[in-house]
Amino acid sequence: MTARIPTSALLDGLLRDANAERVALGWLLDGLGNRSFGLVMLLLALLGAMPGASAIVAPLLVILAVQMMLGHAGPVFPRRIAERSVPTQALARILGRAVPVLRAIEGFVHPRWPTPFGATKRGVGLVVVLLGVLLLAPIPLSNVPPALAIALLAIAWLEEDGILLCIALAASALLLAIAAGAVWQAMGELGWVRGLF
Repeated sequence: MTARIPTSALLDGLLRDANAERVALGWLLDGLGNRSFGLVMLLLALLGAMPGASAIVAPLLVILAVQMMLGHAGPVFPRRIAERSVPTQALARILGRAVPVLRAIEGFVHPRWPTPFGATKRGVGLVVVLLGVLLLAPIPLSNVPPALAIALLAIAWLEEDGILLCIALAASALLLAIAAGAVWQAMGELGWVRGLF
């Protein structure tokens, strides 16, 4: 059995093999292989934590999560988007900031408590769909907790850390239960609950 290459080392290797001028999104996702879902999810989650960005990020996360539930090997984008390229120098600048952070995360998040990540993909996808819907709640700062939960799920997925995945799923379940309780209370105050029984 071959040793698993850390995500930071994989990104470093991709950058070394990149075209000198430009690289396409499709090429980058192909190079990341089964980790492409985790990386795209992490990027979207971090964007979703920013004020005003959740309305754009939430639908993208839902599309990504549905693809996970359908069992896709990696994110599937329309050809026009997949073939869109960015200057290699710009990618190098982004990775120059991201890789050291990933290396620091890899110091304490790493493959442990082996979990069948292929089998759990659909479950994680469903949780991300529900958290993506929570991102759209029209309450100030209500986007931050679900975005952080999605980021935790993404890091666990990237590093195949079963312990962190369980923690992230438990945090997500708690968040969803609180949200469901708040919706139920609001429905009660509006008199909708009485109308259901």
